[in-house]
Amino acid sequence: MANVEHGGTAGNAFGAGAAESARARLRAIRIGLWVIAAVLAIRQVTVVLSTPKGERLTDLETWVGPNGVLHVKGSLYDSTQFTGTPFGGLVLKPLTRAAEQALGWGWTFGSLSLVVVLGLVVARALPHPVSRRTALLAAPVAISLLMLSLPVRNALYLGQTSIIPVLLVLLGCFAVRGERASGLLIGVAAALQPTMLLFAPLLWFTGRRRAVESSAITFAGLGALAWAAMPHDSTTYWVHHLAGVGLGGDADDLSNQSLHGALLRLGLNGPLEITLFLLLGAAVAALGLRRAIRYARDGQLLLAVAITGCVAVVVSPTSWQHQLLWVLLALVGRVGKKTSDRPMWPVAVILVMTLPAKMMLPNMAALFPLRDNVVLLAALAAATIVPFLSRTSEYYRAPIPTDYARPVPTLPQSPEGLGGTPRKRVPLLPFLGRVFTRPNLLLELLLIRVGYSAYQQVRLAATGGTSAGGRATAEHHGDQILSIERFLHIDIEHWVNHAVFKVEWLRDFFDFYYESFHFVVPLTVLAVLYARRPGDYRWARSALGFATLIALLGFWLFPLAPPRLMPGLGVVDTVHGVQDFSKPDYGTLTALTNQYAAMPSLHFGWSLWCGVVIAALAPKWWMKALGLLHPLFTVSAIVATGNHWVLDAVGGAAVVGAGFGLTHLLQGPRPRPLMKPVEVSMKEPVPATGRTPS
Repeated sequence: MANVEHGGTAGNAFGAGAAESARARLRAIRIGLWVIAAVLAIRQVTVVLSTPKGERLTDLETWVGPNGVLHVKGSLYDSTQFTGTPFGGLVLKPLTRAAEQALGWGWTFGSLSLVVVLGLVVARALPHPVSRRTALLAAPVAISLLMLSLPVRNALYLGQTSIIPVLLVLLGCFAVRGERASGLLIGVAAALQPTMLLFAPLLWFTGRRRAVESSAITFAGLGALAWAAMPHDSTTYWVHHLAGVGLGGDADDLSNQSLHGALLRLGLNGPLEITLFLLLGAAVAALGLRRAIRYARDGQLLLAVAITGCVAVVVSPTSWQHQLLWVLLALVGRVGKKTSDRPMWPVAVILVMTLPAKMMLPNMAALFPLRDNVVLLAALAAATIVPFLSRTSEYYRAPIPTDYARPVPTLPQSPEGLGGTPRKRVPLLPFLGRVFTRPNLLLELLLIRVGYSAYQQVRLAATGGTSAGGRATAEHHGDQILSIERFLHIDIEHWVNHAVFKVEWLRDFFDFYYESFHFVVPLTVLAVLYARRPGDYRWARSALGFATLIALLGFWLFPLAPPRLMPGLGVVDTVHGVQDFSKPDYGTLTALTNQYAAMPSLHFGWSLWCGVVIAALAPKWWMKALGLLHPLFTVSAIVATGNHWVLDAVGGAAVVGAGFGLTHLLQGPRPRPLMKPVEVSMKEPVPATGRTPS
């Protein structure tokens, strides 16, 4: 320690070695992130180019294809299929001479290149100061998120131009030198998408007035050029359709995530809807631009640009799904005074911009208004509500740290390590296992909902999207399981099923238990732990999550028909009723979920998880006993109702054990509570140790 403090040779060598190790680790992480970005880019290109002709690049085909509107000698807007500005049509017209195949490839790879450039510009535009690690990793992370986002995926798939205005604005704000060049690029962006004119107030009130003049001149000049070349189309677009309002699909379509579209979906129309839209839009524009100007003056220009883009999304009459990229850029804002709360906003934005709305909220009629407008609500929140921190805030760079429980002693891995020091078996992610505070509740609920939705999707996709898709394989695996059970003399499903079926009250009890407690008990356990024992909540939640992920692999790799869906076995489906095996989609729930996701049984697995957690944490013996009764009743119910084999329960127990094992490997043992220091009285005698004081 003295050498380290005073610059001795040993200290320098140790410091140099640690620094070199850190640099190597950072380099490896950076390479891995670039590989992920490359894989995502290749995947997007493969998806587009492997789609059958006529289903890919449909918007581009509608414009410049052999029968596209740009070939028509009349107005571009006669069919309302072209929704761009007259200047956009003027730019695209030369592409009508290109060969169709070459145009598709060129457009796809060109759009992909624009996304890469966009990610690089965003990474360089992060507000300073940023750490070296952030600077090195920002570009691949930004490109990966852009590739995963719904706006980019839709733009690539449809052949849209929505990436270009966003990139032009970002280049004008962060890449080019000189205000006139900046204004020129923003003016071109406005000529392609008129809502980009909202960036003029941001530039004006942050002192870049020459850029505003340049953008206005550019926008007017390009508009005049298009008007001179296509006067009829310009009149139709700017006068008859009020800058494109009403072109394209119906404004109340779910793809239109603007305030106008939301009001129409709520049932408002006519003068009342228009008046309300104008009033609310003006309020959002005033408040959002005011916030954007404040953050720009604070040195967070990228956040200010993103907020302005979100304002454009909200107040535009039509903001189609491929035009919503500004919402994703809003995640650069820092929110929350506590370290534990800081991931809430970025994670929520990423989920909203990368997942379908149905995965965000349950399929309940009361939640449809929220689900149908989830991207609009994110844009509205970013523009007007979210309390982004300023760089002058004491919490901007140093949020309130998370409390950690004291480290749990680990067992020696070998008798002696280097220098006679016992070598410890350290968890791979020890800090995750010692977090003592409650995680953010909204973030937890959001992740639980998305995780369960992904679980449902994977279960269904395991058989090709329909339960009947894997019927033959599932029944073959059912025969294999039955043969193994007969060899082990545990093939009790038929006997138990018929014995219970004959006793009405017992049959009703197991039917009720099977249908009612699968979700209620685990959610109750999680809720109690979250409220009373947050450290143990993290431990238990991680084990449950790992167990569920492993179970999904089982559903994918080994589709298995339960006893109730095995033809000729004679098991009665006491819950869903009699099945018609002559139909390919027999079974009450085959249209909703994968009925062949039997191995492993998560009905039993989750109940066993509940029993283990309650037995480990409950303070009273009778509570522990009740907890252990739950998996006993569950395994009885899944066999009695014909929904699982006995070996399915064994598989469920295996994945739960693996879940707890992975949690222990990554996080270590359960965290122990923070202990108060014990004051030792000097008057108490010191026990003899047989050693001389040093």
